[in-house]
Amino acid sequence: MPDRILVVDDEETIREVVSSMLTVANYKCRQAASGVEALALLESGEEFELMLSDVLMAELDGLGLLERTKEKFPDMPVVMVTAVSDISVALAAIRNGAYDYLLKPFEREQLLATVRRALENRRLKLENRKYQTNLEALVAERTASLRKVMMDLEKSYDITLEALGDALDLKDAETEGHSKRVTAFTIAIARAMGLPREQISVVARGAFLHDIGKMAVPDNILRKPGALTPDEVAIMREHAYRGYQMLKRIPFLHEASEIVYAHQERYDGTGYPRGLKGDEIPLGARIFSIADTLDAITSDRPYRPAQTLSAARKEIEVWSGRQFDPEIVKVFLSMPENIWDDLRKEIDSKIYRLAFSAKPN
Repeated sequence: MPDRILVVDDEETIREVVSSMLTVANYKCRQAASGVEALALLESGEEFELMLSDVLMAELDGLGLLERTKEKFPDMPVVMVTAVSDISVALAAIRNGAYDYLLKPFEREQLLATVRRALENRRLKLENRKYQTNLEALVAERTASLRKVMMDLEKSYDITLEALGDALDLKDAETEGHSKRVTAFTIAIARAMGLPREQISVVARGAFLHDIGKMAVPDNILRKPGALTPDEVAIMREHAYRGYQMLKRIPFLHEASEIVYAHQERYDGTGYPRGLKGDEIPLGARIFSIADTLDAITSDRPYRPAQTLSAARKEIEVWSGRQFDPEIVKVFLSMPENIWDDLRKEIDSKIYRLAFSAKPN
């Protein structure tokens, strides 16, 4: 289909000559005797690949027509036609968006060469836009596909983690369900602190696997009903480092392994195994410390029954600045009290599905 060109000039003779030259060169032409008439043709829905417009016209001159058409029809190139004496006006038109200009009088080959360049420029721009659109769509499709793969992979990781936690529960029956409860508590505090989803996932994994190093502790020590000897205490305390060693070489658990390593540290530096102090302790481990104490106090133990939530809150507040990060304690104390019982009931119902994310349960 031939390219369609709109020829705009208030002199009929010039319109006819220009249109004749273009028609012979296999272009399809329409004529407009003024800027107003040209604008009406364009707004009627008729499409043109190029517009040739005189500069000096009554009612709506070439510059005014250019301004109106560039707003509504930005893909249509405009070539301005003017006399030599008005070349400064033509140059101003180019600065305002015209593709090129022709000086009267012009030869047929000048006209056709300018038209070809303008149409080729339009074609390249449209092809480039189409390419960009297709590229963006392809990138979006690939990104969505990759995101799904990553989500599936992350889900499989988390299922594996739960299996590890279940295995630890079988080995240390005294703390059955502890890993899930303390993880849920840790996630709740992390959300209240406004941590981003990705960081909460890392913190949650570290919390859930905090005792994984106990897999390397001999059963006769781990399950000993009475008090441990100093040597046995030393072996038991190795579980933080052993857990770290187990996890640090697994890429998706590398950050979580630092939380496992530091989960027995204390804010004042009296913890173990490295005696870290304050912000030296990973944020996830500082959050976990409060969640772990909350679960320990409010859970039954062989040597004492579960205590109240109020007792746990009071104990955590008393140890703020010593065992616990005082800023995180403030967040913990500001949280609704019912959240902890609700989480515990949900987990203890055996239908709780652990999610290592920032999504609400």
